[in-house]
Amino acid sequence: MPNTTIPADRQRGRPREFDPDRIIERAMQIFWTRGYQGTSLPDLLEATRLSRGSLYAAFGDKHGLFLLALDRYIVQALKRLDDELASGQTALAGLQTCLDGYVARTDGAAGKRGCLVVATAMELAAHDQEVSKRIAHFFAAMEARLARALQHAQKEGALLRNASPVATAHLLVCFLEGLRVVRKTGSEPDKARDAVRALISSLTT
Repeated sequence: MPNTTIPADRQRGRPREFDPDRIIERAMQIFWTRGYQGTSLPDLLEATRLSRGSLYAAFGDKHGLFLLALDRYIVQALKRLDDELASGQTALAGLQTCLDGYVARTDGAAGKRGCLVVATAMELAAHDQEVSKRIAHFFAAMEARLARALQHAQKEGALLRNASPVATAHLLVCFLEGLRVVRKTGSEPDKARDAVRALISSLTT
């Protein structure tokens, strides 16, 4: 995971009158809503309530603040995934909670907003190395967590014995992130829920 600590040389001097963590959260929200290119410096100044000088002194520039915001989003997304996978009495129940959670997050205004990781991958990953590394980290971490859950489900006898947990985890990543994109177009939520049921049914005993 990339280091998101604000450099020490930016922390020296008189004490700051703002909470950097709160500023990064506010920046994350505006980048999530408008995208990187769609977010202007005035947008960030309004959202963070910082002056131009304070923002540059603390975070370097728009790109530096964006990377911190993306890191924050990734940490939050992986924490939620861990919680959902651990929520069931069985590995399969945790997987079901995870899939249901993804479907729920594609509904309404949140669904229209989509996933910051997916949007950033489409917008920047092809030509921004720092962004590309973070996106790759997220998908690899997501896939590893799902593979472990699937291995547990297989040991519990819930997953087909001939199913590969690693390959199936990759399939789930593609399915879940693709679902976020498809649902942005306004497809019916029942179709998403039916797709989840069909996928689980095809993998379980």
